Amino acid sequence: MTITELTEWRELAHRTNDGFDVTLFWSMASNRVTISVFHARSATALEFEVDGADALDAFNHPYVYAAAGGANTNPLTLRSDLDHQELAG
Repeated sequence: MTITELTEWRELAHRTNDGFDVTLFWSMASNRVTISVFHARSATALEFEVDGADALDAFNHPYVYAAAGGANTNPLTLRSDLDHQELAG
């Protein structure tokens, strides 16, 4: 994702629970929805795209969607790596 692409994404919802940060993003330009999960204790992150109709359910149950194959998942990545590379879009 380029800097321009990053600015087109809007945070629609965010929650934190037991060391997990879950964020729901939407791109107006492409009408794409992504879920981003960061686990502070293990310093791992997961990001995947979901259908807009499933966005709220995927936000509330991100690992169900990732595990069920209902989303395009990226392998877990160390957070320090995410700080130095472009996020997959």
